[in-house]
Amino acid sequence: MRLFLIAGEPSGDALGAALMAGLKALVPGVVFEGVGGPLMQAEGMASLFPMEELSIMGLAEILPKYFPLKRRIRETAEAIAHAQPAAVVTIDSPDFCLRVLALVRAANPGLKTVHYVAPSVWAWRPGRAAKMARWVDHVLALLPFEPPYMQAAGMSCDFVGHPVAAEPVASGAEVAAFRAAHGLDGAPLLLVLPGSRRGEIERLGPVFGAVLRGLSVPGLRLVVPTVASRAAQVRALVADWPGAPVVLDAAEVPVAVKRAAFGAADAALAASGTVSLELAAAGTPMVIAYRMAALSQAIIGRMLRIDTVTLVNLVSETRAVPEFIGPACKAEDIAPALSSLLAGGPGRAAQEAAMAETMARLGRGGEAPGLRAARSVLGYLRGAGARGD
Repeated sequence: MRLFLIAGEPSGDALGAALMAGLKALVPGVVFEGVGGPLMQAEGMASLFPMEELSIMGLAEILPKYFPLKRRIRETAEAIAHAQPAAVVTIDSPDFCLRVLALVRAANPGLKTVHYVAPSVWAWRPGRAAKMARWVDHVLALLPFEPPYMQAAGMSCDFVGHPVAAEPVASGAEVAAFRAAHGLDGAPLLLVLPGSRRGEIERLGPVFGAVLRGLSVPGLRLVVPTVASRAAQVRALVADWPGAPVVLDAAEVPVAVKRAAFGAADAALAASGTVSLELAAAGTPMVIAYRMAALSQAIIGRMLRIDTVTLVNLVSETRAVPEFIGPACKAEDIAPALSSLLAGGPGRAAQEAAMAETMARLGRGGEAPGLRAARSVLGYLRGAGARGD
C-alpha cells in the first residue's frame, strides 16, 4: 500500500508520525510519500521539500508567501499524480492542503482523501466543513465532540484522540537528572514557549520578555524549548532575558529531555496551540498568551464563536487556564497571573484537575491515538467509512 501524506507544521508532523507508526504496525510494507518534518521522516518519509516552508499562519503572514506557496501546491499535486497512492492523507494546514486536494481531485475525482484534524467549525467559520467536504471524504478528529459537525457536512469522521495522550511522562529520576544537568536543583523553574513559527516568536518574544522582567520570584530559572529551525532566532531573543535561560534545541536533545523539562517545570508561559496539551500531559500548569498580526487579528477576532481558544479549557469544559489573546496579550496583565500560578495560588488546583480530565477525555490509558487513526484510515479504505456515513 502506498499513501501520500502532507503535514505543514510541527504539530502536524507529530500527528503524521504517530499515524505512520500505527499504519506500519497494521500494514507491514506500507510505503509513504509526501511532505513532512523530522518526525515523519524518521518514520520513513523522504519529504518532497522542507516542511518549514508551510509553517506560516494568518492572512497577513500568508500574503507575502503567496507565489512560493502556489508553486509548492502545484509541485505537490504533480507528485501525487505521479505516485498514484491508495489515498492522500492531509494533516492540518488547510490553507495549503485543501488547495492541493482541489487540484488532484479535479484531475482524478475518484482519488480517496482523508484529512487529519477537523476544522474548528465550533470556534469560527462554520462554513469550512461544507467547503472541505468538496474534496475530503473522511476526517480524523482530535476532539470527542467534533464528528457530528463533520458528518453533518457529508463526510465520515472518527474521533481518534490525540497522540499526546499516549506519550510517556517523565519519571522522577528523569526530572531530577534534567535539573542536575542544568544546575537547576531546588530552583523554581518556568517553561517559556513563544511558538514554533518565525512570526509568532517575533510578536510574542518581546511581550514574554517584558513579563519575565516583571516577575519577582527569587531564584527563578527559565527553560525555553524550540524547534530546530527556530533555534538561532530563539537564542537571540533570550540573550537579555533574566533567569539564565536554558534553550533546548530539538535537533540537539532527545525527546526524553524535553519531556523531563516539561515534568520539571513548576509552570509555563506558552503561545496558544497544541503545546497546551503537551503541558497538560506533563501536569504542568500554564498561562496562555497569543498575538497575531494586526490584520489577521482584526478579521479572525470578529469571527470567533467561543470565549476561549485554549484546548485544555475546551476539552475539559472549564476555564481553568488563564489566557491573554489578541488585545489582552499585555505583559502587565500576564505577569500577575503567572506569579499567582508560580506561588501556588488557588487557580493551580483547578488547572491540575482540568488537565487530568483533558487527558482522560483524549484517551489516556486506552489504545494509542496513532493506532486508532491508522485503523480509521484503513476502515475507510476498506469501505467501512463511505462518504456520508
